[in-house]
Amino acid sequence: VHPLGRMTLKEWVAIESDSVQPAPRLRRELLRMAGLAADRLRGLGARVASVDVGFQQLPDGQTLPIPPILLAELGSDPKKPTVCFYGHLDVQPARQEDGWLADPYMLTEVDGKLYGRGTTDNKGPVLAWINAVSAFKALDQDIPVNIKFLIEGMEEAGSLALEELVRKEKSGFFSSVDCIVISDNLWISRRKPALIYGTRGNSYFTVEVKCRDQDFHSGTFGGILNEPMADLVALLGSLVDASGRILVPGIYEHVAPVTEEEKRVYEAIDLDVEEYRNSSQVKRFLFDTKEELLMHLWRYPSLSIHGIEGAFHEPGAKTVIPGRVIGKFSIRLVPHMDMSVVETQVKQHLEYIFSKRNSSNQMTVSMALGLHPWIANISDHQYLAAKRAIKTVFGTEPDMIRDGSTIPIAKILQDTTQKSVIMLPLGAVDDGEHSQNEKINRWNYIEGSKLFAAFFLEMAKLHS
Repeated sequence: VHPLGRMTLKEWVAIESDSVQPAPRLRRELLRMAGLAADRLRGLGARVASVDVGFQQLPDGQTLPIPPILLAELGSDPKKPTVCFYGHLDVQPARQEDGWLADPYMLTEVDGKLYGRGTTDNKGPVLAWINAVSAFKALDQDIPVNIKFLIEGMEEAGSLALEELVRKEKSGFFSSVDCIVISDNLWISRRKPALIYGTRGNSYFTVEVKCRDQDFHSGTFGGILNEPMADLVALLGSLVDASGRILVPGIYEHVAPVTEEEKRVYEAIDLDVEEYRNSSQVKRFLFDTKEELLMHLWRYPSLSIHGIEGAFHEPGAKTVIPGRVIGKFSIRLVPHMDMSVVETQVKQHLEYIFSKRNSSNQMTVSMALGLHPWIANISDHQYLAAKRAIKTVFGTEPDMIRDGSTIPIAKILQDTTQKSVIMLPLGAVDDGEHSQNEKINRWNYIEGSKLFAAFFLEMAKLHS
């Protein structure tokens, strides 16, 4: 499989399918990327529907086409299970001058590492799945499962129009699906495969403190005002303590308690805390043990302060009192936290802190974004099949891990279609998705293609 697979990966990486920057040229590239993928799927013998999902309206008034969403199917044998693969063809922006070793849109191999934007996120895994299907075709073997593809081109920009399409197709395209596979994250190790069974959600807040729209001169007004910046710093400083504990009352009430079985899962994970700390270039983490560290990344909530809009931040000394400032922070949510409860708790807490300052300024808190956490049942068929496939291809048990970030599509697919979702990553911990010099190892790409093929066989065995 691999010479062809690598050739296609090179072709796919060469397309600058950046969905983040709203430029007509890049949208044309995205449309070209969708066309190329549709052709590749038709080449496998799949029936492909390229669904037009309309236009994106931008704040500045311009409209841009949203690339079509591909719904493809191969095989409809009622005796076989049906496995649907979700993947995306769009990428984050990348420029060589930002620190790439080579042109990010030219696949470059160095020491067994395939560098290029989209190699691991997510063009490589999409092609690995296609390689797995092609392998059965090339050997004239019956594919043991019915295959479906759900491929989009706007994941990095918030998966525009996807949820609506999934809802529409619940009793159509998705009705015969047994499980949905997402391969859009990474292992926690360089060499040991992993299965992911949970992700955190996210509630993003802004808190605005306003005296007036214009700024003040600190010589003329300093000493006679409630300064918005001082109010805001006090508000942000009241959210989390030095040990990382969130200070909003009641926030931990709905966090699922840790079970004994869960503790054992964490103990079995292969993580060298020292190596992780060094590679992260951090002097000290808040926790010393592997178990505590991972639990606080994956199964406990966290609060991060991101920035302040309206504050003076350029180099030099400017004696300004900002008249209006907006603080930004977010809370990573875990089961069984309720987003609307969290919103109320945060607002009440900030209102209480603000009232104690007796300030004449106006404070406004709003939740800008709310995304739910996702959790799967690791004793479901698809996890069992994936574990066995990993044992076959890699000769080892996988790390059973969660992801501390948010992958909204998992929750959307699971809740909307009512089908089981599994996250089956192929990339190593150091692949650097979204970063400079993103790569996928040649070994991960080839073994990952084999893993998907083995997964088809294991799913079929369990089904029969």
